[in-house]
Amino acid sequence: MTRLLFPTRLFEFDLGDESLLEELEASCWMIEEGDTAGHDWCEEKGYPGYTSYASLNDLPQRAPAFGALEAKLLLWAGQAAGELGWDLDARRITLDALWVNILGEGGTHSGHIHPGSILSGTIYIAIPEGAGAIRFEDPRLANMMAAPSLRDETAEDQGRFVYVAPRPGSVLMWESWLRHEVMASRSEDARISISFNFGLSD
Repeated sequence: MTRLLFPTRLFEFDLGDESLLEELEASCWMIEEGDTAGHDWCEEKGYPGYTSYASLNDLPQRAPAFGALEAKLLLWAGQAAGELGWDLDARRITLDALWVNILGEGGTHSGHIHPGSILSGTIYIAIPEGAGAIRFEDPRLANMMAAPSLRDETAEDQGRFVYVAPRPGSVLMWESWLRHEVMASRSEDARISISFNFGLSD
């Protein structure tokens, strides 16, 4: 008998609303065009594209499409919390951050986690052919000091890394401690996504 211990869950949803997807894309470009502080931060930090991460924290108040997205994300976060078996003890899940990411050719985002959050994720708005996939890392990797390398053909749940190539409208959500990165884009067209963090409030 084999027992599977401590699985890592990746939640996948679909926006399922083409008109909202179009509104979100237009809203992302609107935010990018007017966010001088965000562009300054990206230039200072050497970010290979544009992000509103460090400059704007009120996107749902800036465009109706972001408000509609917030409502959907809260619903999906509740579903994820239920599947994870969390006892929230009368606390509620809150959307603590929502930000736009636009990457061009060669754009990438190195491996990272989201400290201080409980759930994180991304909704994909525009994904041209050749856009970078997102790569998830086995959280046990640092402890595998003497583990043999894997065969070329292994099941996805046995891999050290898992690559996911999203499509427009895809929503990925995971526990915030899961390390991930965006691989380099090989497309001249913009890769547009909206990322988010959830926390807990009393």
